[in-house]
Amino acid sequence: MSRIGKKPVSIPAGVQVKISGSEVIVKGPKGELKRTFVDLISVAQDGDELKVTRPDDLRETRALHGLTRALLNNMVVGVTKGFKKTMVVEGVGYRAEMTGRNLILFLGYSHPIVIVPPAGIAIGADPKAKTISVEGIDKEKVGEVSAEIRALRPPEPYKGKGIRYDNETVRRKAGKAGKVGG
Repeated sequence: MSRIGKKPVSIPAGVQVKISGSEVIVKGPKGELKRTFVDLISVAQDGDELKVTRPDDLRETRALHGLTRALLNNMVVGVTKGFKKTMVVEGVGYRAEMTGRNLILFLGYSHPIVIVPPAGIAIGADPKAKTISVEGIDKEKVGEVSAEIRALRPPEPYKGKGIRYDNETVRRKAGKAGKVGG
């Protein structure tokens, strides 16, 4: 049995869960999330817990069992606490600024890059610390927007210039050795 899938998802106070067929709606203090799951896996509410069950032990069903439970847990955590990713901009002349809701990045290109955040996502930038933060209730959207921002100028291994996640370590390379003795 899936170790993750058999673990129940606890519903904290202030969170409402509505299950109709394969669709689950989770409402909490930060907002509302809706997701449709595969019909193979069944989700049931048992008091203040959500239980995920599967009909058989086929490989695909086992994988979907753990996936469904993890997605449900992310929905519950999202509407209560929310998710946040922090990135660091490194490099001479590289910077991030906010203009209203939009993020403007200066990354060594001939033009600034303007990023308009999608609905449900809040982007913030601290020009002094050279950090960018992406916040929201949907973990998938937060990760996707963060990955799109990082992809504009990924960190390079020689000087470490670019946009990297706060907890990411960039493996550095030595570069040219130069002429020795002659």
